[in-house]
Amino acid sequence: MQTTLTPQRERYFLFTLAAIQFSHILDFMIMMPLGPILMTEFGIGTHEFGLLVASYSFSAAFSGLLASTFIDRFERKRLALVMFGLFGIATLACGLAPGYVTLLIARGLAGAFGGVLGALVQTMVGDVIPFARRARASGIVATAFSISTVAGVPLSLWLANHLQWRAPFVFIAALVVAFIFVGYRFLPELRHHISSEKRAHPFSAMFEVLRDPNHLRALLFSSLIIFSGFTVIPYITVYAVYNVGIAQADIPLIYLAGGAATLFTARLIGHWADKHGKMEVYRIVALAAMVPLIVVTHIGAAPLWLWLVCTTIFFILVSGRFIPAMAVITSAARPHLRGTFMSLNGTMQSLAMGLATTLAGFVITQDSAGNIVGYESVGYIAVTANLIAIWFVARIRMHDQHPNLPDVVPK
Repeated sequence: MQTTLTPQRERYFLFTLAAIQFSHILDFMIMMPLGPILMTEFGIGTHEFGLLVASYSFSAAFSGLLASTFIDRFERKRLALVMFGLFGIATLACGLAPGYVTLLIARGLAGAFGGVLGALVQTMVGDVIPFARRARASGIVATAFSISTVAGVPLSLWLANHLQWRAPFVFIAALVVAFIFVGYRFLPELRHHISSEKRAHPFSAMFEVLRDPNHLRALLFSSLIIFSGFTVIPYITVYAVYNVGIAQADIPLIYLAGGAATLFTARLIGHWADKHGKMEVYRIVALAAMVPLIVVTHIGAAPLWLWLVCTTIFFILVSGRFIPAMAVITSAARPHLRGTFMSLNGTMQSLAMGLATTLAGFVITQDSAGNIVGYESVGYIAVTANLIAIWFVARIRMHDQHPNLPDVVPK
């Protein structure tokens, strides 16, 4: 049973979720363009910087696993606002961290609460929005990524360049306070998933999710998509500065151009997926995404305008895969287990993200001249994972589309 909202309330609901998503996506994304600044500030290399990015992901993976034991036992709105508040405190701690180790710990705490938030946002979309409109709704929520890149990241980098690297984290913490009030006003209470039956133990829901082969296939598919992107994404800025020859002052233009483009294409891809089929559109976008995955990791020295063309196409296609893919993944969950499933999905995504970032950090090195070496190999790893995901998507059954189908995959 889904909660029914009026069209106006549904828009407010989706934009509020997008605001929450914006905050924790910006918190995660800002670490990547701050890479050259932090490497200079703390005197660290690519391996240590990779750990800063991966600490968020690994912590989010652990918290998602823990959340799967309780997320379907609580009312969604209250749980989301509590997690959001704790996330804001952890983000503020990042801005106040006195050194590398304390920043690493604070990033882990931010990841712990951000990971639960990401799962809750997707769960609430699945709880409220009917299957027929779910890809479009995912596209609206995905505009959080676009706005964070077109406005949030450039503004945060401007603060970092004109004040210091701590300023963006303080800015995000202030946004969290404002958006908590918005969430309290516009998010509906969601209780229909709470069962009156007492489960035998706190892990019963998690075990029930993991016993379903279709859930396992969806979780693996989700991990492959994330892995294929995050072998490349965390090091784009570092590669741009040291190999392509882009000035640190011009880095915001990468996110401005890419974010502006995806602001339009995210909703277009979502509409296209609802109209022509979520799996079919995913395959098309994912196949096209292999071109920028290779180009961005191989281009070498290039003028700013050419680099902006390549990275903008990268943003459009690599992030565009997630819109139809998330509609498929969310719909693969059995409705009464959706919160637990999406928490486990967040865990798998975060693990894939952390493993991809760590692996790429060990593949990539810096030579004596400071250039990044090995980024081409990372591109080939990303394309391989992407191809496996394209092949694997056909094995997933969407319960919201065909709730009475047996869980059988055609040979």
